[in-house]
Amino acid sequence: MSVLVYTENWDGKFKKLSYEMVSFAAAIAKEMGSSLTALSIGHVADEELKSLGKYGANKVLNVQDDRFESLDNKALADAVAKAAEAEGAKVIIFAHNNEGKAIAPRLSVRMNAGMVSGVNGLPVSVEPFVVRKKLFTGKAFANIQIKTDVKVITFAQNSYEIVEQGGDVVIEAFDPQLSDDEFNTTVKETNKITGKVILTDAEIVVSGGRGLKGPENWGILEELAGLLDAGTACSRPVADEGWRPKEEHVGQTGKIIAPNVYFAIGISGAIQHLGGVNSSKIIVAVNKDPEAPIFEAADYGIIGDLFKVVPQLIDAVKEMKANG
Repeated sequence: MSVLVYTENWDGKFKKLSYEMVSFAAAIAKEMGSSLTALSIGHVADEELKSLGKYGANKVLNVQDDRFESLDNKALADAVAKAAEAEGAKVIIFAHNNEGKAIAPRLSVRMNAGMVSGVNGLPVSVEPFVVRKKLFTGKAFANIQIKTDVKVITFAQNSYEIVEQGGDVVIEAFDPQLSDDEFNTTVKETNKITGKVILTDAEIVVSGGRGLKGPENWGILEELAGLLDAGTACSRPVADEGWRPKEEHVGQTGKIIAPNVYFAIGISGAIQHLGGVNSSKIIVAVNKDPEAPIFEAADYGIIGDLFKVVPQLIDAVKEMKANG
């Protein structure tokens, strides 16, 4: 019996999310008195795979098959199921991101496993298996018991500290033995955004709303983001108006993010927006309307004209950097 964690890589490299996932899964495995197996799909070098051992993985199953580059969710779910069956995994963990949310439900159906999405901490208990998640855009918590033999959960990013444990890890090549018929997705073109911080991986995010009045005013946010090595994001109305790219839209109907610091600048704070960012550790709001709902969710709030406040923030960051 073991715990299986699905680790994602970006061009053959693991990032913070992967190590957070392994740390989280290792803690669950310890509570269950079982081992932890990490599943890696893609061309990842052995040295990179070994890094997962530092965070608690006892074994890494390495799948190198070019067919998976199509990101076919059904094929990926089948591969995870084969790995889980081979390892006798009773708990299978994914990230609560686009990939995890696409694969986990398929796997749940295939393995007749109970599933809870957006888990934000270690199980309340492992016998019975009870996990906790946020409800009502973070205004409440629920403890949910999974009664099935196999359990599937998706883990909310930035909900667990990365814990470096050391230790050896065994790397095994794994072939899920899928036929070509199981791959039904064809990739015709790939366009990658380069030179930008990936939103879901960003420690700091600078986000703007309709308060910026138009796309021509976004320079001050981009400058602030550049100084902070931050990702840039926007509210849905901004993306709908075409002021910013759709991939920057965060919220319940966009990307769900959980950075350490989230700057909400000129954003009123509709409940749909907060649903995608309320897992941020610190929310800083800038808005001239003192009644804006964003202030109820913010840890720090500045009531003022963003066109005066943001340049002052930029100057303060520059001064801080100049002074070391």
